[in-house]
Amino acid sequence: MQPDLILKNANIANGATGVDIAVVDGKIAEISENLDVPALEVIDCGGMLVSPPFVDSHFHMDATLSLGLPRMNESGTLLEGIALWGELKPLLTPDAVIERALKYCDLAVSKGLLAIRTHVDVCDDRLLAVDALLDVKKQIAPYLDLQLVAFPQDGYFRSPTAKQNVIRALDKGVDVVGGIPHFERTMADGAASVTELCEMAADRGLRVDMHCDETDDPMSRHIEMLAYETQRLGLQGRVAGSHLTSMHSMDNYYVSKLIALMAEAEVSAIANPLINITIQGRHDTYPKRRGMTRVPELRSAGLTVAFGHDCVMDPWYSMGSGDMLEVASMGLHVAQMTSRDDIRACFNAVTTEPAKIMGIEGYGIEVGNNADFVVLQARDTIEAIRIRANRLFVIRRGKIIAETPMAQTRLHLNDRPDHVREHEYAPAL
Repeated sequence: MQPDLILKNANIANGATGVDIAVVDGKIAEISENLDVPALEVIDCGGMLVSPPFVDSHFHMDATLSLGLPRMNESGTLLEGIALWGELKPLLTPDAVIERALKYCDLAVSKGLLAIRTHVDVCDDRLLAVDALLDVKKQIAPYLDLQLVAFPQDGYFRSPTAKQNVIRALDKGVDVVGGIPHFERTMADGAASVTELCEMAADRGLRVDMHCDETDDPMSRHIEMLAYETQRLGLQGRVAGSHLTSMHSMDNYYVSKLIALMAEAEVSAIANPLINITIQGRHDTYPKRRGMTRVPELRSAGLTVAFGHDCVMDPWYSMGSGDMLEVASMGLHVAQMTSRDDIRACFNAVTTEPAKIMGIEGYGIEVGNNADFVVLQARDTIEAIRIRANRLFVIRRGKIIAETPMAQTRLHLNDRPDHVREHEYAPAL
């Protein structure tokens, strides 16, 4: 059968170079060298990197692009952000939430980000944001996979109607059970919320993703309970702990036990480098804690570890651009993951690893998988992170859905002829 599309002379994240990728009916039909068959469309990659799409397994789309509404977060702290979001919630309208979410999804696509897991606050009895994002999910389904988490932002027990609202949201079609145990009134309530929410997920056959221990308090240890309930209820491989920032303050002996428990239960971890390094350590003078969880140690224990964007221009974070390469770069620096293999792992933390956590089917550049690609203006994954590579083509099911011209700089130097430099590549390592 004639291919619909062939990507010629592509480098792939797995290390293969100069290969051709043929697409038939939205699927990868063949990967080989010097594929000499006619196709309806051909893209000459010229030795550039072809990656599977970027994946963000931790985001808050109901709040995105709401910066300054109704005011700014002057302290920059997590708690002021939560308070500010509480002020904004009564002012939300369905149209405004949908408009901002769609605007962000367009930005995401332009950055090659084609799958997002978003937490949606259910502590508003109207479930306005839930309904709005379920609508958005349908609208964007042809070009972006959106997974929703029922998130009791104000606390599963602390908020009087949160429990019934989590159930209502799941009944409406929300995909994942969420929680925030460290925001409950007591440690005991936090532990009890983990138990109830995991039991709810087990009964419904759903995944779990909890904001867990997003604090500098080393005694916030709800991830231990999450690992226990995961194993007790047979949820292995379906549970993620997000943030886990208290681990950067825990003593090493306890962490050595904790990580082993997490590995045994096959709990995944999602760090959010941009937000963790910004929000955590706010009560410190010097030395000031770095704020992110122990990514290298978690990886060494065999856990699946992903990086999330978390926020873009919202009550918690006034920056952000939807660029998962920026997220990978910050994760690399904060975790001091500077070996060649570690940098490649940071690229995986915004591609293959979050895809595993979300359970995305047909993901990755292998024959038979979905023909979803990003062509990056870089030769390999290390360079892609280093230069925040331009997204030349974004392809979904074999169709180009976004395109950006090759970046060029024209130098005007007094002692040299004018010339155009497309890129200066480092030696391959």
